[in-house]
Amino acid sequence: MGATYNELSKYLKKYPGGIAWRIKKHCEIVDLHINSDEMILYAFAGQKNDSFTHIFSSCVVVLTNKRILIGQKGVLWGYHLNSITPDLFNDLEVHEEIIWGRVIIDTVKEVVTVSNIDKRALPEIETEISSFMMKEKQKYGRKDD
Repeated sequence: MGATYNELSKYLKKYPGGIAWRIKKHCEIVDLHINSDEMILYAFAGQKNDSFTHIFSSCVVVLTNKRILIGQKGVLWGYHLNSITPDLFNDLEVHEEIIWGRVIIDTVKEVVTVSNIDKRALPEIETEISSFMMKEKQKYGRKDD
């Protein structure tokens, strides 16, 4: 198995309550796009949509030492990949609902929602993404300095 699947397996053993399908295929897409100088820091899975009723848009979200990658393998052909670098990252929202939770990543260009996540994982996901982004954003400095 690839590095992405190995990291995601740790998450899935710890938080098995979310909904994600075909995760090995999604991990392969992320593995295609990880650069040789990138290390995987954290990975989780969910549905790339904003509704808990839509359960057929699984994705894998991977935090590397350089960016966030969101990979989805198409059912028959093709794939979709989002790459969010720290300079494009604006905000992170976490919502706990009755059964699952969702994470909303706001960027300069779009808003990405990952839903149907085991709600026990939400604090860990928020901590991993927020602490990484706060550290990386400091490197960019302020333009008015």
